[in-house]
Amino acid sequence: MLSKPIYEALPFCYLSLGSLSFMLLPSIYAQTLGIVIFLFGSHIYLLRSSNRRTDPKRRRKKGWLPAFIYEHIPRLYLLLSLLLLKVDSTTIPIISLLLMSSALYLALRRSQYRKHKTTDVHWLS
Repeated sequence: MLSKPIYEALPFCYLSLGSLSFMLLPSIYAQTLGIVIFLFGSHIYLLRSSNRRTDPKRRRKKGWLPAFIYEHIPRLYLLLSLLLLKVDSTTIPIISLLLMSSALYLALRRSQYRKHKTTDVHWLS
């Protein structure tokens, strides 16, 4: 059994590990594995977030994107900005910075509007 701080940090560790391996390792296999680890961390974060949501469903707006894609948008923006940094160009870093800023903005807005349950685990003895 993992301790609570380690358990809560796992999705962010997967996102960080995937990002670092994609950005720093030269092998195409390592970069592909980095993308897979990044997407795995994003999925775990999404599962935990949707399980802990306490905001009423009637207040949730319906959009034209499927919920699965919509929920991943901030992390997909982050991944796209990292992918763009691999391209050698003079304007790409600006576009990448805009995408990273957008990802951070969306993530912060969503965390403000969504209320989450605390994760107190009580075990039966």
